[in-house]
Amino acid sequence: MNTVFALWKRGLKAFVRNRTGLVFSLIFPFFFVYVFGAIFKSDFVENPIAYMLSGVIITTVFESALNLASTTVDDMVSGFMKEVLVSPAKRISVAMGQLLSAATVATLQGVMILAIGLFIGIKFTVWTTPLFVLLSMICIGVVFSGVGLFMATKVRNGQTFQIVKTAVTMPLTFLSGAYIPLSMLPGTLRYVAYLNPMTYATAFFRMIVLEKTNLPIAELAKEGLVVDINGFMVTPLMTFVIIITIGLVFLLLSTISFIKTDFSRLSRSATDANAIWG
Repeated sequence: MNTVFALWKRGLKAFVRNRTGLVFSLIFPFFFVYVFGAIFKSDFVENPIAYMLSGVIITTVFESALNLASTTVDDMVSGFMKEVLVSPAKRISVAMGQLLSAATVATLQGVMILAIGLFIGIKFTVWTTPLFVLLSMICIGVVFSGVGLFMATKVRNGQTFQIVKTAVTMPLTFLSGAYIPLSMLPGTLRYVAYLNPMTYATAFFRMIVLEKTNLPIAELAKEGLVVDINGFMVTPLMTFVIIITIGLVFLLLSTISFIKTDFSRLSRSATDANAIWG
């Protein structure tokens, strides 16, 4: 448990110290809010700013969870991870520490954007909504931290990881409905979106943020808050099951892959990772 807490604390310290990255991570998402929010002022979107903000928040959580896996790659290449693993710490504890650290930082970034969003468009009328929003961000942060750690253990090279990460995040983000509603996508891309786990995460999260959980499925479909696969409605419960299933699969895969990785074959390079550890 001490190992998990130490790695979790280390990740938070690195997040707090990176003030420049923190500022830009808050500014950049609002560019999408105002650009796409202005475009989607239509009849089926009641509050375009809140609609876009909900998509931007969950996309930020998703991208942050994957981006933080690059820290794991840096730790592998620098030799820091090898130094940790020669200690009595169990590998599964190290993997859990990395996952929780990434999920916590990703959730914090989502919470900060949500806090700003409360002043410019998002409104909660039920006291339980913020709690469910927070739980959703934590859940999705953990799920995609598992995806990121799995990618990190397979790539194990900083430059290659950045290429792979961009190749993964760009299509998953823009084919999720976060920025562009699925109904506006061409037919072929819509079928690709149905295979995208972020599609279901976005629909589920947006439904909670907009407080539409009590609407019947037909109304949710009209407002683009459920996934309609040629007439087959993926209900919120089914969406939640899909997200949890994907999360469990990648948490298992990432943990197994991390435990089996031979860190002694990775070369060491200069890094400031040890400074953060202290």
